[in-house]
Amino acid sequence: KSHIDRRVAQMEAEGVTFRTKVCVGAKPSLTGINDDAVEVVSADQLKSEFDAVILAAGSEVPRDLPVPGRELGGIHFALELLVPQNKEVAGDDKNPISATGKHVIVIGGGDTGSDCVGTSNRHGAASVTQFEVMPEPPKEENRPLTWPYWPIKLRTSSSHEEGCQREFAVSTKEFIGENGKVKALRTVELEWKDGKPSEVPGSERELPADLVLFAMGFTNPVASLLEAFGVSKDARGNALATTDGAGCYATNVAKVFAAGDVRRGQSLVVWAIREGRQAAREVDTFLMGSSVLPR
Repeated sequence: KSHIDRRVAQMEAEGVTFRTKVCVGAKPSLTGINDDAVEVVSADQLKSEFDAVILAAGSEVPRDLPVPGRELGGIHFALELLVPQNKEVAGDDKNPISATGKHVIVIGGGDTGSDCVGTSNRHGAASVTQFEVMPEPPKEENRPLTWPYWPIKLRTSSSHEEGCQREFAVSTKEFIGENGKVKALRTVELEWKDGKPSEVPGSERELPADLVLFAMGFTNPVASLLEAFGVSKDARGNALATTDGAGCYATNVAKVFAAGDVRRGQSLVVWAIREGRQAAREVDTFLMGSSVLPR
């Protein structure tokens, strides 16, 4: 975080103004969207005050799990735990979600799930179990087969090493509650064949769960943002814009550009960096007629 603070200070010295706690367009009403905004700015206001606007808001809508019992208390999207935890560590209010003494189930096997595992351990959870719907990957990747693509192998983080039961090829069938709060969940084992899962007969079981965290990724950017600008979407609900050729990164709306996860969907930060740099060059060209920025 110190590196981020240093970079922010550098950019402020260069003339960038950061306005936080501002929502652009209508405030989202979706569960799982972190919204600290105390000010709302319309898209029309931004278009009238600025010569170019870049949408780089990410893909924020979390993937849900609509199975019986989903409405029970104690079931949260990952960022509902993680964002307040970062704020508490920074000296803000106490995290309203606590894993202390609870049986925690984390559904999702990626980096966000790993963060949930680590945070739950630091809270003093009674147990932490992480589910992944895909089968367990090999401990070592097949490099000749996968290069140059991202290698598929079992990845164990420091959070896992602190304590976590990891289970693969598992699907959640139902959340079981008591007095309106989740107390357990029912699962079934999966068998994968030709890339498709099927339930293993007789493999259903129940596990205690006082706190369930969804870390299954994100589906698309907040629709209200794109709709406020009138930006066209692709089939997955992302901002529609190309990455090559004349006018790339430009949306269908004059002087409005889109880059990063808001355009390509959930991805890695290296893609966000690449698209941010390329979009900056396109905006520079749009404003100045040419650009010396690298592509």
